[in-house]
Amino acid sequence: MAKAKYGYGWLIKWIIAAILLGIGIFMVLSDDVVYTVTGIAITIYSLFRVYPLLKTLNKEVLRTINLFEILIGVVLGVVMIYAGVKGLDSDQADTWSKLFRWFLAFFFYLRGLVFFVSTSFFEEKTEVPKFIFHILALSLGAVLVMWNDFDASTLGWLFLFVTIGSAIYLSYDGYGGYRKYRQFSKSLNTKKTKEAEVKYEKDLPKEDIDKEKDTPDPRIDEEEKEEEETYIS
Repeated sequence: MAKAKYGYGWLIKWIIAAILLGIGIFMVLSDDVVYTVTGIAITIYSLFRVYPLLKTLNKEVLRTINLFEILIGVVLGVVMIYAGVKGLDSDQADTWSKLFRWFLAFFFYLRGLVFFVSTSFFEEKTEVPKFIFHILALSLGAVLVMWNDFDASTLGWLFLFVTIGSAIYLSYDGYGGYRKYRQFSKSLNTKKTKEAEVKYEKDLPKEDIDKEKDTPDPRIDEEEKEEEETYIS
């Protein structure tokens, strides 16, 4: 059996694209889903940073500051998950909408603030993309504070656009992978056909092969005969 050169990653990408698109559409229709997905994203982002971040920071004060920020992020994420899973009554919807806006503003602003404190006062080195991202985080935190009309449905539409873009990218990338997979499958079948022809020739005795080569094709003789008869005057 030949070793597969291309796997089934294209299929996984298509499935993920469909799931992302479904989540994006559903988030526009339900604020509870927005709270849950946002809370899960913040919680995962916070928890997955703990070990690599604290392991690589050189100063104890930086570890303490970043750990404090991570704990706040986890608390905010868990509260959002709780609100989304529990489901909100119509009386609570307005209050949670305001809290949601302030939670997000505080999360982004705190991330930017901790970053610039680390780089400005504790000489933590950084890169240009990281610097630009945290400028945007501070700006986004300030915008959310001033944006009184921002609510979960607004973020739901933003998520929808992001999921549509991600689904298109994954689908296109999966299409490229599927095309390569089919080309590989075609090469396997072509190789098997050639191997079968070679095996057939090897199995035949040498005299039979020579006989087949020396035996004239009767169809050729008939065609030559017809041509000769055509030109007889």
